[in-house]
Order: sequence, then C-alpha cells, then structure tokens
Amino acid sequence: MVSLTQVLALAGLSVAREREQGTFDQLMVTPLTPSQIFIGKAVPPVLIGLAQSMIVLSISVWWFGVALAGSIFTLILTMIFFLMSIVGIGLATSAVSRDMQQVMVYNFFAIMPMILLSGMVTPIKNMPPALQVFTYINPMRFAIDSVRRIYLEGAGLSLISHNYIPLLLIAAVAMPLAAWMFRHKLV
Repeated sequence: MVSLTQVLALAGLSVAREREQGTFDQLMVTPLTPSQIFIGKAVPPVLIGLAQSMIVLSISVWWFGVALAGSIFTLILTMIFFLMSIVGIGLATSAVSRDMQQVMVYNFFAIMPMILLSGMVTPIKNMPPALQVFTYINPMRFAIDSVRRIYLEGAGLSLISHNYIPLLLIAAVAMPLAAWMFRHKLV
C-alpha cells in the first residue's frame, strides 16, 4: 500500500510538475526521443517503490521477527511487475491532468478503490459479484495475493506466476497508453 501511494504520486506528479513550471516544452526539444524521456520518467518511481518495499520487508523481518517464508527473488519480481503497472497508471493520470492538484485528486480517486478492491481489507470472495469483476483490473489484487503467498506460505514462482499475467497485461496497456499520450503532447 505504501508503494502504491508513493509510486502513483511520483509518476503522476513528474510530468504535471514539468508542465506547471514550463519546463516540459524545454524537455521536448532536447536531443532525447519522447520514448527516452518517458523511460526517464518511469524508471525512478519503480526504483523508489522497490527500495521502499525492501525497507518495509527489512523492518518486518529484523524488527518484528516475521520470517520471509518464500524467495526474495520472487518477491522482488512480483514488486517490479506491480510497480510497472502502477507507474503506467500514474503516467496516464498525469497525461490527462492539467496540473499537480488534478493529479492528486485523480490519484485519491484511484487509490481508494484499488485498496478496497484488492482483497486486503475484505476478502474478494465476500464481495458482491459485480465488484468481484472490477477486481480483475486492479493490479493491487494480484500483488497482494502474490506477496501474501510468497511471504507467508513460501510459494514459489510456479505457484504465483498466474498473477503475473494480469499485472503484465495492465502494464502492457497502461504504459503504451501513457507513452502515446506523452508522445502526442496530450500531456
């Protein structure tokens, strides 16, 4: 949840801030291609989210003594896929926003349903069938399930790889959509 909030805000605010300060047009006339600029806006939030996740993992293992039952590699891979999908959503949010305040409002309205429909607060099986359908477009649903299974059950890559498909699909839709909006100056 910490990574979701921070990464969505960082990705969303990065382009909006450039536009508000008037430096976005200067950025577009540099020798870098729009794809390179997009990658430069996408990679730092993923790295920051991954670092935050590892800090929280370290605190839970060393301070609270909750042992990690699964593989650290599988957990990191899961977080990378999750963060890629969140960065795509954050950059797409930034592309449709005029300023940083609008990004924050859009992020708030995206974060609340993501958390409530992730299975973290209420089990997905206990939700009404109509809401269960909406959980399939929520990357946090698949990340929560994977992290729980890796951390508590010791599930390996083969047991949670089915959760990677929706995460990668969400990233495969959100990232190119954000890049397209970024490239066509809809931002």
